Amino acid sequence: MQYNVTEIFFDFESDEHITLEEQVQIIHDSIGVWEADSEEDLIEEITTVTGWCIKSIDYQIQLK
Repeated sequence: MQYNVTEIFFDFESDEHITLEEQVQIIHDSIGVWEADSEEDLIEEITTVTGWCIKSIDYQIQLK
């Protein structure tokens, strides 16, 4: 299934060394279409790729 991530918030508070520019880039790279089997799989996939825990996520399921 495809998920179009429209908004995402990460837990950047756990690392005080990450810059605002790095945070913006990670968020930018995470917005868009992802392939996943479920919402849990989507969250796991994004967490694995970015290395950051997700605080909240908004998405739309893409119908084929």
